[in-house]
Amino acid sequence: MYSRSSEPVKFERDCDVVMVPQGEQVTLPAGSVGYITQALGGSFTVFVEGNLFRIAGNDADAIGKEPPEPLELPEGATDDDVEVMAWQQMRTCFDPEIPFNIVDLGLVYACEIARGDDGQRTIAVKMTLTAPGCGMGDILVQDVRDKLERIPTVREADVELVFDPPWNQGMMSEAARLETGMF
Repeated sequence: MYSRSSEPVKFERDCDVVMVPQGEQVTLPAGSVGYITQALGGSFTVFVEGNLFRIAGNDADAIGKEPPEPLELPEGATDDDVEVMAWQQMRTCFDPEIPFNIVDLGLVYACEIARGDDGQRTIAVKMTLTAPGCGMGDILVQDVRDKLERIPTVREADVELVFDPPWNQGMMSEAARLETGMF
């Protein structure tokens, strides 16, 4: 089990969480105790009573942590500025079991920005999973969508899960391959 932290936690309120790797949504009651096993990208993976659970960043207060700060774009931001922020946001999306962001894992195939007549933007993303049957697929897609829709001027993020081409280790960034030993 990967751990950047083994900080003990106690749930201060009931909290909706996702079981890892099944992807099943459950509620952990106030008073539950466990340990943070991964705290990356604003979400948390916690070990409670023999199971792993993912806590979304906006529920960080349930374990005494701060939720993410609102995002800001400079006045008159261009589509290129929004695209840079979109890639930054996707780099804050982590598989709850793997300590690498989805961009460095090579899971994001495309990111396109379009602007409507009202100045609002849509973002279209094509991404994949390391394994097609991953129970966390829908959770990762929703995490990407949520983080992209936090960008000012973004009305909607359409995140499509694709499996062609199939993911392979060669799609990982050099840093991710070096750190995992997957050459």
